[in-house]
Amino acid sequence: MKKAYRVKKEADFQKVFHQGKSVANRQFVVYVLDKPDQNHFRVGISVGKKIGNAPVRNAIKRKIRHALMEFDQKSELKHNKDFLVIARKPTADMSFFEVKKSLNHVLRLAKMM
Repeated sequence: MKKAYRVKKEADFQKVFHQGKSVANRQFVVYVLDKPDQNHFRVGISVGKKIGNAPVRNAIKRKIRHALMEFDQKSELKHNKDFLVIARKPTADMSFFEVKKSLNHVLRLAKMM
């Protein structure tokens, strides 16, 4: 995923976290904030230490990024938005296809697709 498509700064994370609307299912929490002056979406991914050690957390982040890239290639994601994806404990035991299905569900609830 290109750098322009990532929320990296702590201030940007906090803005989306505090001002955005949240939607959740059992595996993910998604915060969405409208950014009308932006011409593409930006995403931030957070996987807490309670979920597992560093290799487990990194594997979960890779699965989430890969699923988001597939959604973007199909032009399913809405532009002009910043959103955060926060993984919950059950994602540690999920396959890529389960992650993709669950992420698809929660993004539809958040009206990102």
